[in-house]
Order: sequence, then C-alpha cells, then structure tokens
Amino acid sequence: MNPALGVTLKIVSALLFTGMSTLIKSLGTSVPTGEVVFARSLFAILPILTYVCWRVSRERTGSGLMSGIAAALHTNRPFGHVRRGAIGCCAMGTSFFALTLLPLSDAITIGYAAPLVTVLLAPFLLGEKVGIYRTSAVIVGFVGVLLVLSPHLFSGAVDRGDSAALGALVALLSAFCTALAMIQIRALTSSESTMAITFYFSLSGTIFGLLSLPFGWAVPEVLDMAKLVTIGIIGGVAQIFLTESYRHAPTSVIAPFDYTSLLWAVGLGYLVFGDVPEQIVLAGAAVIIASGLYVIYRERKLGFERAKQRKAGGIPLA
Repeated sequence: MNPALGVTLKIVSALLFTGMSTLIKSLGTSVPTGEVVFARSLFAILPILTYVCWRVSRERTGSGLMSGIAAALHTNRPFGHVRRGAIGCCAMGTSFFALTLLPLSDAITIGYAAPLVTVLLAPFLLGEKVGIYRTSAVIVGFVGVLLVLSPHLFSGAVDRGDSAALGALVALLSAFCTALAMIQIRALTSSESTMAITFYFSLSGTIFGLLSLPFGWAVPEVLDMAKLVTIGIIGGVAQIFLTESYRHAPTSVIAPFDYTSLLWAVGLGYLVFGDVPEQIVLAGAAVIIASGLYVIYRERKLGFERAKQRKAGGIPLA
C-alpha cells in the first residue's frame, strides 16, 4: 500500500475526466451525443488494452501473454456486462448532453448526487442495510442538489432559459443512471475482475454508441475529429489511473478526492468558457460534498465494525 501514490493517481484521474468533459462541452451540438459516446468508448479501448497487457506481463506466472490476457478478460456473466454497459451508456449519454447545456461546474456538481442515490437504492437492489445516519446524510445531500438546481429550474436571481432547465433535468437523470451503474458494478465485482469490467464497458459503449448511427451522425471537421479521438484516449487513461489508485490505498482514503473534480471544473470552466459559478451553486456543492464525505465515513466505520464481528465469530476475512 502506498496511500500518497493512490491519492495522487485519484487526483490526476479527476483532472483527466474533467478535461475530457471540457472537450465534450467544447464540441457543443456540432457532433451528436451518440457519436460522442461511440468515440469515447472506441478510442478508450487502446489504452485500456495496453494497461491490461502491462498488468498481465507483471503478474503472470509461467503462462503466456495471450493466455494471461484471456484469463484477465474472462467473464462468467456476459449479460451482466451488457446490463452494466446499457445503463452506463445511458448515464454517459445524458451526462454528455447535459454538458452542452450547462456550465461545466454545475453539470459536474449535479453528478455528485449519484453516490447519494446509490445509498438509497442499495437496500432494494443489493439487500444492503442503510441506517438512519446515512439516510439522514443523503436527505441533507439532496437539499444541496436542490440548491444547485434552483437557478435552472426555479425562479431566482438568474434566468438561464429553457435549455439550462433541460440540462439540469438531464444531469439529474444522468446521476440516477450512474447510481444504477454503480450498483451493477458492485454486483459484478463479486465474480469479475476490474480489468474485465473496464474493458467490457468500453466495448459495450462502442456498440451502443454505434446503434445511434441511424438517428443521424455528423461528419466531423478535422478539429472536432481530433477532439473525439482525444476524448476517448483521455477517458481510457483516466480510467486506468482511477483503477490503479484503488490498488495503492483503501477506498475510504481515495474516495473523498473525487470531489477535487469541482476545483478543476471551476478553473477550466472559467479559463475555457468564461463561466463563473453562482454562490448558490457553490453552497449546494458544499452541502453535497459534506454529505458524501459523511457517507464515506459511516461506510468506513461500519466496515471496521463488520470486520471485528467476523473476527470475533471466527469467520475468515476476504
């Protein structure tokens, strides 16, 4: 374990994902969302396969490289990956569309609702027990979400027009889809490797994105094509950094640094688009982040308690 390295990798991955979102927003409506999903997934496969080869070459014990790659990407639950891919592509597509309608920082902040939704859905879809403390934190977090949504959906100091209202609703839908995708990932991790989950998601995204072709694709200009390729490569590299960060430090240490993406979003949003987040949006972001951090703290504490109970009962720890 190397917590400092893990945290550094997590922060870099947050910066890369925010940079990817910045490029997507810069495309505007010149490239259809389905086409962006296709490019994001297709061009991410190359760095992901490179990462898989590197991991296998380091960890293989006597087996050949190709057999090691086949073992790393082996799956016993192909339909589970299809479900995860379909839900993940819905989350990706709605997120990309929201970016074209909202300031960068607002779209990313609304996305912070996803872990809160995951906590609410976990008892129904995974059978997990969620106590009053985490439930209360989630409720407070959604108050923060309402604060972020208020400039776009309710009458307030700034009227951004119908497009921003639509963007806010789409961003909220993306958060719910992301929560469902997180739950699918939790279910898959019981039998599937991280490398397999990452690879098959990119493969599914490529296929599902390609299915949008009949609904109209644009022939991108040279600059837009370069952006699409860069979006995919950055997305794949960011996913690799994210995966590696959890190999070097516990989740409870790594997860809070996901919120550094808001800092990157505010900075890049101002430098590239001239966006300045409203005070009510920043206040809502602070509430959401505080709630998310408390949920992480409670899950970490409950994890320690479950470990003690297993040890006391003579149950071996996984």
